[in-house]
Amino acid sequence: MAREHGGRCDVIVVGAGAAGLACAADLSAAGLAVRVLEGSDRVGGRMRTDRHLGFLLDRGFQVFNTSYPQVRRRLRLRDLRLRAFTPGVAVHTDRGRLLFTDPSRRPREAADLLPGRLASARDLAALGVLSARDMLLPARVLRRGQDTTTLTALAAAGLSGDIVEGFFRPFLSGVFLEDELETSSRFFHLVWRSMLRGTLCLPAEGIGAVPAQLARLLPEGVVRTDAPVRELTAYGVLLDDGTETAAPSVVVATGPEAAARLLPGLTVPETRTVTTLYHAAERSPLAEPTLLVDARRRFLNTVVLTEVHPGLSTDGRALVSTSVLGVPGPEEETAVREALAEVYGTDTGAWEPLRTCTVPGALPAMPPPHPLSRTSRVTPGRYVCGDHRATGSLQGALASGARAARELLADHRRTARA
Repeated sequence: MAREHGGRCDVIVVGAGAAGLACAADLSAAGLAVRVLEGSDRVGGRMRTDRHLGFLLDRGFQVFNTSYPQVRRRLRLRDLRLRAFTPGVAVHTDRGRLLFTDPSRRPREAADLLPGRLASARDLAALGVLSARDMLLPARVLRRGQDTTTLTALAAAGLSGDIVEGFFRPFLSGVFLEDELETSSRFFHLVWRSMLRGTLCLPAEGIGAVPAQLARLLPEGVVRTDAPVRELTAYGVLLDDGTETAAPSVVVATGPEAAARLLPGLTVPETRTVTTLYHAAERSPLAEPTLLVDARRRFLNTVVLTEVHPGLSTDGRALVSTSVLGVPGPEEETAVREALAEVYGTDTGAWEPLRTCTVPGALPAMPPPHPLSRTSRVTPGRYVCGDHRATGSLQGALASGARAARELLADHRRTARA
């Protein structure tokens, strides 16, 4: 076994996703010598963007929320050149397409919020109270609330089955990657708050621009790609090439499956899998950057990404993204294309399939009671972070990385004083 020598190394971070990069940034800022080892050829983990057949394709449909506290703390939003979605969601129903929009941002487009269209007057009043509460209360109050399922919380808020089935279930299925609304109500309230307070966007260069910026903010030479870790050792980590890299502390910042392999005995949650179908169309089937969901739930959501940013295509064709739960077979993909023809009101037969992107473990399952943050400490000198240790979001990943750095630094100082 070869030992790698390259100067002092206090901490090895395994994985260059959002959590690992945040952890490395905080440890480096505190003066520790950090090395980040990433198994693939680029940073980002699940937040990756590829150039494919003249299009920029994310590894599964993702959005960027500007209201997350960790995002505001760590990222230079102007450098991401963000492009915004419509502040609302279009719902395809048996009565046609209805727009569920934020009336405070686009009052002229709020006609579908009149009683009797998307919802009754009673439901609209209950929704207004729910939204005002989540938007205005301090986040710490929402975090301490009773944790039930989202479905139970919506009923407790006075929302009828009509609006739950007509809007919340179709919309939130794409947010939580589950269609039973069994996700933690505390997480739902925090997500709803973030949507009301922030803007949903895409970086001009795709979602991969986010971890790329985080990596650029680290000292030069900290991140090493194409360095898959086989196992942890008494001295540090053993790479697949047989090289052992030594450090007194190791942070595992991978997905839950890899974390459980590297840290035997670690308890990890179940995860949700999502598949995104990318198609190219000669012309845009919807001339607006609006997320579209289906009341019949034949897919999670669909959007014309080139309406959000035309630069995602180099030849002028429209880029359509559609996501579904799990891994669809050929017959299911055909059914989705037929549903898209109805939803968009156009012939989809000539649409070119660009890529079918399945993301296993895209989000952790978060049924109640769900702790919004877990300790990173596993054993002395061994730590773990990632959205599976917090909440399934960019905020959760970054916050988990920050917590791992805080706990590691506290242990490091105690050891130094001993």
